[in-house]
Amino acid sequence: MFGGGYLLYIIISLPALLLGLWAQTKIKTSFAKYSRVRTTTGMTGAEVARRMLDQNGLSNVRIEQVAGNLTDHYDPGKKVLRLSQSVYNSPSIAAAGVAAHESGHAIQDKEKYGPLKLRSIMVPSVQIGSWLGPIIFIIGLMMNTQSGYTMAVVGLILFSATAVFALVTLPVELNATQRAKEWLSNSGIIYNTEMEGVHKVLDSAALTYVAAAAQSISTILYYALLLTGRSRDN
Repeated sequence: MFGGGYLLYIIISLPALLLGLWAQTKIKTSFAKYSRVRTTTGMTGAEVARRMLDQNGLSNVRIEQVAGNLTDHYDPGKKVLRLSQSVYNSPSIAAAGVAAHESGHAIQDKEKYGPLKLRSIMVPSVQIGSWLGPIIFIIGLMMNTQSGYTMAVVGLILFSATAVFALVTLPVELNATQRAKEWLSNSGIIYNTEMEGVHKVLDSAALTYVAAAAQSISTILYYALLLTGRSRDN
């Protein structure tokens, strides 16, 4: 980006980028494989989610189908669990795992799980910082003045919210995965021999969040090094 910035960016970001590519490949491969393996009980993802929610006192949470692939999510504001087309009507091991994971988020919401509450509070600031931060940073860096340096620092701080958000997301996702595994292993919906598939799908999904955190941190580090270099030049 600036002079030798391209090489610096590659050196800092390449490991995280490679981890991200590997994580995306793993989740797509695992999900595709176990989407073709039907559970013995034959319950669909929507049915698995409904049972897990009801058993945890969450009959008020609606379950809706949403378009796309791997677009499953829980909306804490509307108390709605949305499952993608490949999960909602599928009686597969992959669908059961994903549905239980998303139900785990609803249970976190009910229990007022700290990291989930913090993540929800951070959403507005992250949305602003993720696009405005880099713009302010680059403009400040190009100004090559003390006020420009201050502006770049502000941009870096704003963008740093994305890294904090990614780090806060990790315990939220890992906890939901743990809840899903424990409930499925004791529910009778998934037999012991089928839990291997659940583990592979959910562990692969968790790896994507680790990769996202690594990518955010590496980008912040790159910006910080650019800023440090500018300061030394002055």
